[in-house]
Amino acid sequence: MRNLTILALLLVTSFNMAQTANDSISVDPQLQQNAAQRILSGNYGKAVTIGAYGEINYNQPEGDNGELDVQRLVVLLGYKFNEKTQFVSEIEFEHVEEVFVEQAFVNYAVSDNLSLRGGLMLVPMGIVNEFHEPTTFNGVERPAVDNSIVPTTWREIGVGVTGRFPDASLGYQAYIFNGFKSTVSDGEGGATGFLSGSSGLRGGRQKGIQSTIDSPTFSTKLDYYGIPGLRLGLSGYFGRTQAEDDVEILDGADIGIAMVGVDARYGYQRFTARGQFIYASLNDTEAYNNLTGRDLGSALQGYYIEGAYNLLPLTAKQRLFAFARYENYDTHADTEGGLVRNDAYNRTDITTGLSYHIAPGVVLKGDYQFRDNNVENGDVDDRLNFGIGVWF
Repeated sequence: MRNLTILALLLVTSFNMAQTANDSISVDPQLQQNAAQRILSGNYGKAVTIGAYGEINYNQPEGDNGELDVQRLVVLLGYKFNEKTQFVSEIEFEHVEEVFVEQAFVNYAVSDNLSLRGGLMLVPMGIVNEFHEPTTFNGVERPAVDNSIVPTTWREIGVGVTGRFPDASLGYQAYIFNGFKSTVSDGEGGATGFLSGSSGLRGGRQKGIQSTIDSPTFSTKLDYYGIPGLRLGLSGYFGRTQAEDDVEILDGADIGIAMVGVDARYGYQRFTARGQFIYASLNDTEAYNNLTGRDLGSALQGYYIEGAYNLLPLTAKQRLFAFARYENYDTHADTEGGLVRNDAYNRTDITTGLSYHIAPGVVLKGDYQFRDNNVENGDVDDRLNFGIGVWF
């Protein structure tokens, strides 16, 4: 009850704050851009572009101490060599102490509707993996589907093409990437595995860090924007995981992956909605588990649906979205061999809260999460979250 009272007070306080400029992020999903797209869309007439986004969050699990964290600070650097050639990079500081390169690629515009790309890039799967700047999504934390099923932030090294078919109102992306790393030698003739039942593929992301590659993977996405206010996406990712030289000949050292996703975003006046469904079929997981001692499932599945409404008038310079999101995600949607499905991996989250855009590129967030799994009397703590997000 105390947590719900705090959330209610946040709502009341929000109405009393001063009005400032409109948020720079469009409600219309057809006009939304992520950080890389903003750099590539002209660099505001400058050769060098510098920006950043970041999140400072407070998480309070029920019955436990709360945690304050500078979850991430990402520095954006872009350079325009000429009218056709640009460089985009994102340097990420996580939890104050970890440093990663999130993106680093060259974009060459062959024509208005066709570009070639090469470097460290985001895998186009679902919504949040590409649109994860804190002012672009509701909720303090990213949807759990985009953590456990789509291992956001998911980026790998590759080459590909991107562009549009304007007459068909269709955008496209197609890339060849290195894949997930599944195993390394354990020094005793066996292998240590990075993939697991609880976190799925997340532990296998190589992130461009001395990435090993044995067989490339293929990633593609189509976006349809022919209906006003609506954006539809269809994603696919296909290939096998990568194993180091010392273990790649072992049975079960790598697995096959076929992942597909559909997503939708809609915006009309003060109402927005979004949803997505992701399914991944994994092959040879029985041999992988026998080799590594892991409990990787043979299928991952997750979906969510979310609605939000701006409580302030359209004439106001600020926006205050009340939202609710329902999501279900299961990293043991299916299993192979004698592995029994673990119902603790079949999880449901209901998140409801507020996103208050107080100025262009600044959002204050608060939400409460009702969390559960498919185990009777499963021990999953509900959680209260508050956060500050910026993007410029």
